[in-house]
Amino acid sequence: MKNAPSPVLIVLALWGAGLGAAGQFGKVSVVFDRFVIDYPEASPVTLGLTVSLVGFVGLILGVAAGILAQRLGYRRILVAALALGAGLSAAEASLPPLALMLPLRLAEGFSHLAIVVAAPVLIAQASSPRHMGLSMSLWSSFLAVSFALTAWLGRPLAEAQGTGALFWVHAGYMAVFAGILWGLLPPDKADSTPRLTLSGVLSDHFVIYASPRMAAPALAFFSYTLVYVALLTLLPPLIGGAHQALIATAMPLVTIAASMTLGVWLMRRFSAVAVVQAGFVGAILAGGLIWGLGGQGWPIVAAALTLAGALGLVQGASFAAVAQLNTEAPARARAAGAIAQMGNLGTTTGTPLLVLLLSGFGATGLLLFIAIPSLWGVAIHQILRHRRRVTPN
Repeated sequence: MKNAPSPVLIVLALWGAGLGAAGQFGKVSVVFDRFVIDYPEASPVTLGLTVSLVGFVGLILGVAAGILAQRLGYRRILVAALALGAGLSAAEASLPPLALMLPLRLAEGFSHLAIVVAAPVLIAQASSPRHMGLSMSLWSSFLAVSFALTAWLGRPLAEAQGTGALFWVHAGYMAVFAGILWGLLPPDKADSTPRLTLSGVLSDHFVIYASPRMAAPALAFFSYTLVYVALLTLLPPLIGGAHQALIATAMPLVTIAASMTLGVWLMRRFSAVAVVQAGFVGAILAGGLIWGLGGQGWPIVAAALTLAGALGLVQGASFAAVAQLNTEAPARARAAGAIAQMGNLGTTTGTPLLVLLLSGFGATGLLLFIAIPSLWGVAIHQILRHRRRVTPN
């Protein structure tokens, strides 16, 4: 009789799928300045869409995707999404005209959404209660880890072999993990979830966003994703110079380190919501430093890494806030779905918005881009905390 795969192996393989999903953003973000050369006729805002369009599908279908994945089977959905991502990345490797590249990136959004919906559910199923927190903390790092690896390994590959080579490697990675997870995961069980209807999906949206407990993590997480992916894309080339590669690689690593060290330490002493707010305040201060310093050199590197660390506090504590604010499993699932949806709203709009602000206001536009969403993150948590006190149930 065949032995069941180790839960640790399953969790790591699912996290690996998450790295591939994050790579759907990263493979463009870390070579964004090369895209300017590859597509000289394109406007900056149009080029920004090559990053953000992947998140557009999740913005529209985030809540519905969770219901659909439950009906069709998480294993089936996940493996199909990885296979689709492999095919689309291979098609993009030839760097087709933007009239074709942009629809391919939009289609890639279906693959991305399915992975980020199905993988964390399967991680939770594979993990014991004792290891659930560690498993989900590992999952929450997939975006930052993938960006770091893509900047460290992918950018040199693109510079040596061309941008298309990075897309081919990503296609192969997705195909390999589709095969691995098809073999590791148990077959899907029949599900009795009610039929997906437009009225049901709209009703779910209303229930989620009317709740100060289910909506709070997602509404603040929007600010994090709006700022974070855009900064990883544009801040290293904006600073430029000898430190560009260092910043591109180190920023996501500092985010992870801050989340899993200082963030964990703070959450033993304060609520997750308070840690999120502290992270946003730190981001504003770091953005002010970048604006005030200008230029290049080690001070600007330190300010950029401080900004990444502050946003790392927001990343980890936002996922922890889902569990702290929602004690029942159905409410947690809805809150997690809202985080996915608001996260995609942020990743879809962030890069084009930052390009627009930089072209119009320069360094001041960068400061506004960091400060205004961060102030929103602090304020919305404060408002919804008050609502929870007034109406505890």
